[in-house]
Amino acid sequence: MIRYSLICSKGHEFESWFASSDAYDALEAKGHLSCAVCGSSKVQKSLMAPAIGRKGNQQEDAAPVARAGDGGEAMKAARELAAFMDKIRAHVEKNAEYVGDRFAEEARAIHNKEAEMRQIYGETTLDEARALIEDGVAVAPIPAARRKRN
Repeated sequence: MIRYSLICSKGHEFESWFASSDAYDALEAKGHLSCAVCGSSKVQKSLMAPAIGRKGNQQEDAAPVARAGDGGEAMKAARELAAFMDKIRAHVEKNAEYVGDRFAEEARAIHNKEAEMRQIYGETTLDEARALIEDGVAVAPIPAARRKRN
C-alpha cells in the first residue's frame, strides 16, 4: 500500500491510498482518478515528503502538548481540523448516493462499467477496501461523524 498526496487542476489537495505505484499509474493512465473535493478528473501527484520509518533503537519525540500560556493553539487547531472534517463529510453526504453495506459491490460495478458512473459512499470492511484498492478501484475513507460532548 502506498499513500500519495494529490492535487487537482483547481488546486484542491487530498490524499489517497493505492495498492502500489503501478496501480496509481494504471488508474491515472485510464483517467480513473478524480478530485475528492470537486470531482475533477485532472489529478496529479503533489509534492510530499517520504514517510521514513524509525529504527527500533530510536525513541520517538514526544507528541506536542497544549501548555498553559501557549494561547490554546493546539486546541484551536484541533477544533479547526474537526470542523474541516465535518465539512468533508457533509459534502460527501450531500453530493453522493448512500449505498450502505453494498459499497464494495457498487464501487466494483461502477469501476467495471457494469453500473452508471456516480459518486457513492457507504460502509465496507477493511478487507473489502483493501481488495478494491488492489484491483485498482479508487476509494477513500471519509471522516467519521463527531460525537457531541455534554
